[in-house]
Amino acid sequence: MLASDGRLFTAVRGGRVRSTEYTEVWQAARDKALSEEDAASPLADVPYSLRHAGVSLWIKAGVDPVEVARRAGHSIAVLWKFYAKILRGQQHRANQLIDAALDPSE
Repeated sequence: MLASDGRLFTAVRGGRVRSTEYTEVWQAARDKALSEEDAASPLADVPYSLRHAGVSLWIKAGVDPVEVARRAGHSIAVLWKFYAKILRGQQHRANQLIDAALDPSE
């Protein structure tokens, strides 16, 4: 259930979760949402894991890296620095896109 201001997590007395409370709230959410086995694993062990997974998904889905960087609030240099291993290895997909663009029947 969302708070009235749209936040997913709220402090115990309502309002914003203070930075000192993030870890405690996050752990409680993980324990409630995940199986016992997953909660004991490093899966989504910190909130940043979700952001990283989201950005990684956008990249793997083929979203233009410039757009991914914009949406993530990164510069393209930061995107390359932290997501280079995901951005690399896309030669086959790049070749398909180029071939499609050069295909006169398209």
